[in-house]
Amino acid sequence: MNKQQLVGLSRQHSMLLILILLYIIVGFTARGFMTVDNQLNILRNIAVPGMIAFGMALVIIVGEIDLSVGSMVAVSACLTAWIVEKASGHAFEPAWYYVVLGIVTTLCFAASVGWFNGMLRHRVGVPTFISSLAMMATLAGMANMITNGSAIEAFPSWYYIIGSGRFWGIPVPVYLLVVAFICTFILANFTTFGRAVYSVGGNMEAARLSGINVWRTKTICMVIVAVFAATGGIIYSSLINSGNPTIARGMELQVISAVIIGGVSLFGGRGSIWGAFIGVLFLGVLINAMTLWGFNPYAQQVVSGALILGAVFINFYIDRK
Repeated sequence: MNKQQLVGLSRQHSMLLILILLYIIVGFTARGFMTVDNQLNILRNIAVPGMIAFGMALVIIVGEIDLSVGSMVAVSACLTAWIVEKASGHAFEPAWYYVVLGIVTTLCFAASVGWFNGMLRHRVGVPTFISSLAMMATLAGMANMITNGSAIEAFPSWYYIIGSGRFWGIPVPVYLLVVAFICTFILANFTTFGRAVYSVGGNMEAARLSGINVWRTKTICMVIVAVFAATGGIIYSSLINSGNPTIARGMELQVISAVIIGGVSLFGGRGSIWGAFIGVLFLGVLINAMTLWGFNPYAQQVVSGALILGAVFINFYIDRK
């Protein structure tokens, strides 16, 4: 284990210790925090930003960034609802036919957007900070165009199961979060592709000389985070039983913050999926605690913003060492 790996490991463990300390403090000061229902509520609330954070961790480790994930969540919810609305009552019966059609089309759309972002970086040389910023505005506009600025309510009654259903008392989004974590964790740690991600993020030229297809690796990471964001949009559309263009505004900031807090370097090459999970859980617990303590939403934004600024500062400080 080299020095960089040791630093990354110590940062992850430090964040885990801080998370445990936060649990202890909140557990003694906030009534109802340690109940099973509240813990499941925290996990359900972090399910969407969590799975996007796993994909974002890969993107940042490989040396890129995607600012369009919040808009992708919104447009995915709207696109799914729009397809269900247009297909219902026509040739696609029973109802689950057109729901599946909407979900599959939305996931394919997200994958194509991720691929397009990767190609812009590869073929045109546009930094992903710029291209994904433009894509964020484009997707937000598409969400409003699809819905004409208002929510589409077209889902069958059983569709709520994806976002609000429970199996054995555990919310369905929590299962999806766990599946996303396991898949991404295995991909990053036990596959050739995962080793390529760290190699490209650590030294792109050395990775290229060793035979790694740098641009394919980056493009796949962009596709993964886009598909996770689309999955989040589908979950939200089920949760609110509609496609709404205003959902998930600013989620990209929450996701990137969680990834940085979890120890992923903004300069690429270092971090882990486990660290991203700790980061998003830390933010989820903090928001839940502030709600139980009676902080108003504006104060929560101030505290969250200060925390993010501190995390970014620490990230830059450690990377310079």
